[in-house]
Amino acid sequence: MNIKRMIMEGEGVTQDFKKTITSCEKIAKTLVAFANNKGGRLLIGVLDDGTIKGVKSEDEEKYMITRAANFFCRPALEPNFEEVYVDNKLVLVAEIGPSNLKPHYSLGEDGKWWVYIRTNDKSMLASKIVVDVLKRSNNDDGVLIEYSSKEKALLEYLHQQERITVKEYCDLLNLSRRRAQRILVNLVLSGVIRVHTTEKEEYYTAAS
Repeated sequence: MNIKRMIMEGEGVTQDFKKTITSCEKIAKTLVAFANNKGGRLLIGVLDDGTIKGVKSEDEEKYMITRAANFFCRPALEPNFEEVYVDNKLVLVAEIGPSNLKPHYSLGEDGKWWVYIRTNDKSMLASKIVVDVLKRSNNDDGVLIEYSSKEKALLEYLHQQERITVKEYCDLLNLSRRRAQRILVNLVLSGVIRVHTTEKEEYYTAAS
């Protein structure tokens, strides 16, 4: 395992650096975000800028992550650990594989369970549409798409404007938010459109 090469890749959708684990609630967000995506790994003992500090007690770090994975993630997760020495400093690598039990929820400091997804190098709160997509992505039944005037109008709009939000779609066709969400979920699952989650907004584009 080449830790230095991993660090050079930087933080991203499948990788996160942590100096140390201080909160089960906070790390649970990252764990479920990885599981709800394609999996990922935590490098503990590494600063955000890539500086290797090493961990003081790998047992304590493992305990915090395992506790978060078991009691602060639902369904529970099973991280795999590997200890790697780099320049006489110990880096703990915790890997979370992609899950077939999506969506995974993490327990927040407010006592509620929330779904998170990985966007670039951040763990973001998932919208209702993304949660529905995750729920149905485990279903092998497939998606039956009926191209009504509502779907056609959306695809024509995206052909001209490139992107659209839920509110814009509702306004465009005078749809209720629930109806718009249902159509968008089906189109995302069928691979016709893509959902993009950012810190500012969530929007949809035609799949290229």
